[in-house]
Amino acid sequence: MNGQQIVRTDSMKICVVGPSKRFFSGITNQTIFLSNALAKRNQVSVLFLRNLLPRRLFPGHARVGKDQYVANLTGSIDAFDGMDYNSPLSWLYAYRFLKRQKPDAIIMLWWTSSVAHMQLLIKKMNSLTIRSKIILEMHEVVDPIEENLLPLRLYSRVMGKCLTRGLDAYTTKSKFNKERVSQIYGIDGEKIYVVPLGLYEDFASAPDRDFARSQLGIKEGFVILYFGLIRHYKGVPYLIEAFNRFPEPVANNSRLLIVGEIWEEGNMLRDMIEISLLKHRISLVDRYVPDDMLPTYFAAADVVALPYLRSAGSAVAHMAITYGKPIVLSDVEALKETVGGYPGAQFTPPGDSNAIRERLLEIYRAIESGKNLGYSPSHPTWDDIAKLYEDIIRQLISGDGKTR
Repeated sequence: MNGQQIVRTDSMKICVVGPSKRFFSGITNQTIFLSNALAKRNQVSVLFLRNLLPRRLFPGHARVGKDQYVANLTGSIDAFDGMDYNSPLSWLYAYRFLKRQKPDAIIMLWWTSSVAHMQLLIKKMNSLTIRSKIILEMHEVVDPIEENLLPLRLYSRVMGKCLTRGLDAYTTKSKFNKERVSQIYGIDGEKIYVVPLGLYEDFASAPDRDFARSQLGIKEGFVILYFGLIRHYKGVPYLIEAFNRFPEPVANNSRLLIVGEIWEEGNMLRDMIEISLLKHRISLVDRYVPDDMLPTYFAAADVVALPYLRSAGSAVAHMAITYGKPIVLSDVEALKETVGGYPGAQFTPPGDSNAIRERLLEIYRAIESGKNLGYSPSHPTWDDIAKLYEDIIRQLISGDGKTR
């Protein structure tokens, strides 16, 4: 870690702070996966952020509170569920929870300024009596929606600077984001560590491909999967344009499967599909897919296409890697760094539908020739990620002159 040797000691008390399953997202999964991995060697607690904002303001408000996700904390973990954006009483209970836990370190996951006031409260609580080491895991520099709206962008930058000021350490998912965080928030790069995403090994193994396709009603021989939230920066229109340019024989044997809850540009996407000559070969599944269905979609796919215009990192790419799928994705800095070592990754310039088309056709021809395009996952597991965090915490404790 940053060139310093770390001496391992006994297990530690660690509290992880992240979103609960009520406002479920990929960050919720990561909160649970990280906590479970840390709990193998440490005494772990979790402080959940429960109600994040007024429900109607959340693009996925229809599924708020539904328990359709497979990830769960292990029985050894003490959890408080949780802090609400508008409930001072819940803040008091959270403070009591932290005082009772007395963690050596708090790992807070940050991805949006909508939770910044709650995390600032945790920071203040800690400074009063608890005095744990605080590590801020930064999934975004600024959320894309907040970046595009001036009032939200200003609020996000102000709250981000308040939250990041004076913490013990920070983590990002790539060196590229480490440099951006350091520059935008004025943080010493020596205090920022790169901790990548782990594989999604907690999800069920994929079923047989033919069985998965029969479950989804797919008869075509070549299946392209886009999976994840549909937002402007995800670049889905460029994937549709690429598919529209397939040669007729290939198009007649192909299915474009777009699966994800629409947050932005839904009308435009539906119009694009409606006027497409291949609309009968395009399936749009506008919903947040329950975890127990996720293996089915990935098993049915021959290739996963992620035509992002920007990215701080992609949980979906790591899901595809977990299932050994070829991936066609954009050549943006963070993705190139975090996914570039995977042999099934093929990169295209962002927003280049012709390049996306060519990469997909290359994969089609390879499959038609009988080539096996399954790959073995080579990325870190969540246990590997937990060990990185344990090393960071030990370094912070040893730097204070404390012994255990």
